[in-house]
This record gives sequence, C-alpha cells and structure tokens, in this order.
Amino acid sequence: MSTTNHSSRRQFLKSGAIAAAGVAVPYYLTGDKVIADEQKSESANDRPLIGCIGTGSRWDAVGPNAMRLGDVVAVCDVDADHAAKGRQRSEAENKKKGRERKVDVVEDYRKILDRNDIEIVTIVTPDHWHSKIAIEAMKAGKDVYCEKPLTLTIDEGKKICKVAKETGRVFQVGTQQRSEMGQLFLKAIAMINEGRIGDIQKIHVAIGGSPTSGPIPVADVPKQLNWEMWLGQAPLVDYRFKPGGQWGNSRCHYEFRWWYEYSGGKMTDWGAHHVDIAQWGLDQQGIGGPLSLEPVMAKFPTPYADGMPTQDDRYNTPTEFHVRAMFPNDIEVSIRNECNELGFGNGIMFEGTKGRFMVNRGKLVGAPVEELKSNPLPEDAIQKVYKGMTPANGNAHMANFFECVKLRKDPISDVYSHHRAMTTCHLANIALRLDRTVKWDDKSEQIVGDDDANRWLAREARKGYEVTA
Repeated sequence: MSTTNHSSRRQFLKSGAIAAAGVAVPYYLTGDKVIADEQKSESANDRPLIGCIGTGSRWDAVGPNAMRLGDVVAVCDVDADHAAKGRQRSEAENKKKGRERKVDVVEDYRKILDRNDIEIVTIVTPDHWHSKIAIEAMKAGKDVYCEKPLTLTIDEGKKICKVAKETGRVFQVGTQQRSEMGQLFLKAIAMINEGRIGDIQKIHVAIGGSPTSGPIPVADVPKQLNWEMWLGQAPLVDYRFKPGGQWGNSRCHYEFRWWYEYSGGKMTDWGAHHVDIAQWGLDQQGIGGPLSLEPVMAKFPTPYADGMPTQDDRYNTPTEFHVRAMFPNDIEVSIRNECNELGFGNGIMFEGTKGRFMVNRGKLVGAPVEELKSNPLPEDAIQKVYKGMTPANGNAHMANFFECVKLRKDPISDVYSHHRAMTTCHLANIALRLDRTVKWDDKSEQIVGDDDANRWLAREARKGYEVTA
C-alpha cells in the first residue's frame, strides 16, 4: 500500500467517524473510555488496525484470517477465558509479523468502537448480538466483517441496510460459500447465468436438522462469564448447563443456536448459507423475495402454543422441518432438513427447463456439469458472478472484504443480498412456529392479511439493549 493511498484511506475513515460522532451511545456498564495505547504509524507498509468483538470458537477461523491482512490491537468478549485466548493468539500473530503490538482486552464492545485508531471490526458473537453491534460499529465509522446469520428478525435486517446506506461503511457478511469452497457455488451461479439449465423451475435446499436436548438444569454461571451481558437484548433468564458431548447442553456457547431467543436453529444457521445461494441463483433472473411460505412439516423438542415454546428448560428449534416457499413465476424453493430421496442430505439442487444439478461444499454434480467438459464456461464467467473481481487463492472471503475496504465498494456478501435471504429464513421460522402459511409483500416488507404474524417481524429488546437505527 502506498503512503498516498494510506493517507487518503485514513482521511476517509476519519471523516466517517466525525460524521457518526453525534450518535454515540452512552455506556450502561461503565463510564470509562479507552484511549489507544499506541497510534498507528504512517509507514508505507502499514496495515489496517482491527478490533475483534467476540473471540469464541468461530473466531478461531475468522480472527486468524483477518490477521493475515491487518493487525489486531483489541479484543472483546464477555467470557474472560475467550478474551484471554483472543489476546494470546493476536499477540502471537502480531509478533510473527515483527510487530510487538500490545492487544487490549475489554468486556464492553463500545470501548473498541470508541477507538479512533481501529478501522475494522470483526463481529463473532452469538446471533442475537450481531445487529446491535454492527449498527453501532457503522455509526462509529468502522468497516465491518460480521458472521452469519446477520439478524435475528426481519426488522433488524431493515435497520442494518438503512444504516449501511447512510454511513457508506463496507460490510462483509461471513457467508464464505460466496468466495471459497473450491468456487463450487460460484461455478453453480455462473452455470445458471449462462443458461446451462434454462429457466429455474424448482430449488431443493437441504440444511440439516437441529439437535434435541431434553431437560437442562439450572447451573451456576461460570465465574469468567458475564451472563447478564451475554443475554443482551434477550430476556433475563437462568443460566442452564448439562455436561455431555463436545460442548454440553446449555443456553450459552455454541448451543445458543438451538434457542429461538438467540438464533433461528438450522433455518438461519445453515439457511444463511444455502438459502443465500438459492436466492443468488434466482436473483440472476430478476426475481425478488418469496410470495408465500407454507409449513409442510415440523418436529419440535417442546410443544408450542401461539408460536411460543411451552417449556423453557430445553432446546426449542425444530429438529426436522419442511417449508415450501413460492417465488414469482411459480418457482418453488423447498427448504428441508434433508433431501435423501434426491440423493443428498446437505446441499442445493437447481432444477431448470434444460436439466438439473446439485451443489454442496464437496461436489458439483449433474448432467449440465458433465457438459462443461465439452462446452466450458466463458473465461470471465466467475469474474462476472464475483462483481467483476477475481476470488483470491486462499482466504478469499476475508481478502475480498479487505480489498473492498480499500476500494470503498460492496463486497461479495453485502448486507442487502443477505437481508433478502434472511428474510426468507425468518419467514420460514414464523410459518413453522405459527403452523400456518404466511404471505409476503416484498415491496412493503410486510406479511399480508395476518396482523398476528406481522408482530413476529420484530421483537422487544430488554431495556438498555435496544437495537436502534
């Protein structure tokens, strides 16, 4: 990076931070502010400074990928053990690059957002924290890399899109299938773009089912964990934990995915990947959001009444499910936990007027794929899919983000396309929980003719943790 480009980028970031200064959020846990221990040098080989918010198990992949392209100077986690691990790993990586940078550890993420020297933040928290932190980070003038699923509700997605437009921040969602996995998904979209299966008629999406837990007892909160802040906008409830398996059964680390209070089960966990690819394929044909979503089948770990679980001591997202989503032009997207009768338990099958193929993280198969041997895709087909850019060889998704930070353009997994995919996933969960078909108006972003279902588009946050745009 040249000194000239570096100065221009710093000036741009500084102006963004000043513009956002009027929307600072007061602390609710502490009135202290962090003052940077060191200012970023202006050397020609300098790299962006990163603050990492959330350093649990998933950060073990996200953090090191970011550190290939920038230097971490602060980490944040409400679990002190996670934070200590993040600092140790970050300082070790900095040292490898010949930078003896001290890495600060904080519990309150806003102390990272207050630092003017930090330009980029990674957000690798439980799902229910993503939107609030991301919105405040953009308002604080930071560019953002946030893990999927980006939102807990459709309303949160609307707010994120609004703030992204207002602030002009660069925002990459961690749906790595758009960049990596041997470019299998990029090739799939390129095949659709090039008309290799004709007009899409139906898409089968298999994303796996959620586990069940049985009763999980109330337990003492681990000493290193700030449970109240971990809960954030979610209701204040007892900490629960039962030993067993890789993680144990709990309301907390990793297992938060199986509680609607904090996530959306497999529908949002893997739907954020595969439904995203399915709608990416539809977007190439100019097709917007779903028209209706019908719950064909669902098995829950607990009985439900009026969309709410009747037991609070066990996982509550469906272990098995099938939702039929209808899109314009009579295109059906079938979202299930498995499609074994079609020969795959995880992946996406695109059916068109000229043939069909299946793609997942391990393979791209079908007659149209075999035809590529004699009739290959154009040389620029992948580049066209990838917004005119070329995926890097290794660490492609993070590299795309950092490149777009320099270019000030939307990366491959932008918040707008992700919001559309997550809208389908959230609507599917609403249909499953209420056990009835919901009809959707993509323009007004409202459920049609069902006031009760419409109230599920947002949720009330606990006082002090509201998500505001």
